[in-house]
Amino acid sequence: MGRVGALPPCSASADLGSDSTATVRRNAGMLTAGIDEAGRGPLAGPVVAGAVILDPQHPIEGLGDSKQISPGKREALYEEIVSCALAVGIGRAERAEIDRLNILQATMAAMQRAVDELRPAPGHLLIDGQHITLQHPSQETIIKGDAKVAAIGAASIIAKVTRDRLMLQYHKIFPRYGFDHHKGYGTAGHMRALKQYGATPIHRQSFSPVREHLPTWKLHKSKEALGLLGEQMAAVYLVEAGYAIHDLRYKVAHTGELDIIAGMDNTVVFVEVKSQVPGGWSSGEGRIDARKRDRIMATAQRYCGEKGIDSAVRFDVISVTFTKTGPDIRHIKSGIHAD
Repeated sequence: MGRVGALPPCSASADLGSDSTATVRRNAGMLTAGIDEAGRGPLAGPVVAGAVILDPQHPIEGLGDSKQISPGKREALYEEIVSCALAVGIGRAERAEIDRLNILQATMAAMQRAVDELRPAPGHLLIDGQHITLQHPSQETIIKGDAKVAAIGAASIIAKVTRDRLMLQYHKIFPRYGFDHHKGYGTAGHMRALKQYGATPIHRQSFSPVREHLPTWKLHKSKEALGLLGEQMAAVYLVEAGYAIHDLRYKVAHTGELDIIAGMDNTVVFVEVKSQVPGGWSSGEGRIDARKRDRIMATAQRYCGEKGIDSAVRFDVISVTFTKTGPDIRHIKSGIHAD
């Protein structure tokens, strides 16, 4: 779970005393978690669920339906919840799972993952909505619960902020679609982009507006077009794996190009993407030889200097093979290294 900026003061005052851990364990069966989701309605991106057990000794003001709270206030509340709650869990169901299961089943899968992250475990669940059943012995659903129950409101904020941040990542990969504004919902601008450019790998193909605009191989018949699609799919893979995308296609004249620059756990990862069709062309024929390696590393050094980066770095390779059944993605960590 990511945190941004300084934590609220309660992070330093959340000590419940020397016997707080024992108290939580004794009362674990009485702890109540609020559960909510964000992203059931959009045409693109994941559905994200939040689960929160609030700390009664550190009440948080302003909790409620995240859709009724300004983006700036949501971000501040997110940080306060992460800092002050007894437990916070986040679960996701990606586009492929939504298409495979349906949106309701995928939503419940995301909620279950969020609940499973909670430590300590809750004794009772309060779930926003209806017709939802999770694997837990004690639970109830509450229609519009995010506006009625503080813990559900907190979960709503966690889910909404997390999903919005993910959609900002996807905007870097697919800037023509406006994901930074509409977050994947079917706005007029989004529908125009969908009609003009076709669906992306994060669009939900089981949703009817998307099915009408699925891309065909004719749109990607050139090496350049398929190479770009391979880089986009590699970037989507990285976001789904928990990486943050920093830059795409960073070029330095007379030196080289970096396909993807990503980050995780204070490590900057430079990714070379190799796209190919079985029995056909490849955007990265053969191995990455010493000349190619040196150009990549020199470009990465230039990037680090320009961005003021002084942290651990890694050079990965992602292979994207297009097949009739879909893309096959292989991630080779530290696939490029100095001899």
